[in-house]
Amino acid sequence: MAKKVSLEESFEQLETIIEQMKTGDMTLEDSFKKYEEGMKLIKNCSNSIDRVEKKLIVLENGEE
Repeated sequence: MAKKVSLEESFEQLETIIEQMKTGDMTLEDSFKKYEEGMKLIKNCSNSIDRVEKKLIVLENGEE
């Protein structure tokens, strides 16, 4: 099973992928792999942010 990556780790990995892709030193196949990896990281970030937003909504509604 894959290790759960934190939001911060996901952002760091995304930054690394972006820098690697900016160099232009990758094959097209490697670029596609990095793109796919980046999209998975973005999905992880989005899911993490969604969970936090839902928790905040629950907390706000509990305060009313």
